[in-house]
Amino acid sequence: MSIRKLSTSLTLYLYFSVVIFAQRADFSQVPGVIITHSPASSGLYLGSPSIAILPTGTYVASHDFFGPNSNEHQSATSRIFSSEDKGKTWKQIAELEGQFWSKLFVHQSNLYFLGTHHHHGNMIIRKSTDGGKSWTNPTDKNNGLLKVGEYHCAPVPIIEHNGRLWRAMEDATGPPKVWGKRYSAYMMSIPLDADPMMADNWTSSNILRYDSTFLNGNFRGWLEGNAVVGPDGTILDILRVDNRTTLEESAAFVKISADGKTANFDPETGFKPFPGGSKKFTIRYDPKSKRYWTLGNFIPEDVKAKSQGKNSASLRNTLALFSSTDLTDWKFHGILLQHPDAVNHGFQYVDWLFEGKDIAFVSRTAYDDGLGGAHNNHDANFLTFHRIKKFRKK
Repeated sequence: MSIRKLSTSLTLYLYFSVVIFAQRADFSQVPGVIITHSPASSGLYLGSPSIAILPTGTYVASHDFFGPNSNEHQSATSRIFSSEDKGKTWKQIAELEGQFWSKLFVHQSNLYFLGTHHHHGNMIIRKSTDGGKSWTNPTDKNNGLLKVGEYHCAPVPIIEHNGRLWRAMEDATGPPKVWGKRYSAYMMSIPLDADPMMADNWTSSNILRYDSTFLNGNFRGWLEGNAVVGPDGTILDILRVDNRTTLEESAAFVKISADGKTANFDPETGFKPFPGGSKKFTIRYDPKSKRYWTLGNFIPEDVKAKSQGKNSASLRNTLALFSSTDLTDWKFHGILLQHPDAVNHGFQYVDWLFEGKDIAFVSRTAYDDGLGGAHNNHDANFLTFHRIKKFRKK
């Protein structure tokens, strides 16, 4: 066969392959706006959704890759997307090597990205001055390399209170070095006028190790904590709790001293009922309504009746809106996203922000795509954007 005929054959093959793929792929039922998609067959699953809104009004979102064909354990990959029309359309603007489990946030008009460099890796932070297109490299303690070791986190809130930024983290050195049990809770903080890129500017509290005696011996770990200012002004680290003996979910409330150096936990009073508490969640306080708000993967009563014996953390197919005045009693405002199948569908790891009368959020979404769907409800194939209009009136 001549080179010309071979080239023509390859072109036709690629053309028809694209056509066949286009005919098979079907995203029409996926809720929200699709930011990006990664088919299960790729072995690259979408994790750690994060969102920030720049002073210009541009939305910025991110995710990382995990799964068997990812490099999550060596030097993880994250991608950055932007939207100039309030989330209606998105485009990829950057790809970062060595960034995982990370949260986008705006501080003093600059965009930052804080997480680890891989699965249980160093704690790092990057800075962008052009809206997320280009980023610094975490080279040393004066330029974004905050802690060397084994750390864990998620895209959770970074908040301002009493002249400081606050951000919950987990030490991942165990023992034992197994999921959940290896995680120790602690809080990071830094003065508002200090450079977040310099490790010495950050203060760390003491770490609180896993304790097998908590919850009458049913405690299997805490992780993905939220920095929250309590009703009395105390900084709290409110963590996801793993307890596989019940479908009644709870969160752990760790108290942090005003200087950020001391973390205390009372196992007798520190575990409180929380909707969706066995999955990653985000809590934020809204001064206008004077309420705390969360989007939770709660378990409806009819699902509980049919799911006895299941792990509550595996039920991620319902996302609902809740609020509270005191972080204890939570009001249900309605279901936001739901699918009857809990095995291969999920709306999880939601990160969100207040925007005027609305809430804007991004979801790690496992859903039908016409290509076999997600690997399972945990191993998401979509990053999606959503808006809750006039959330205070829900």
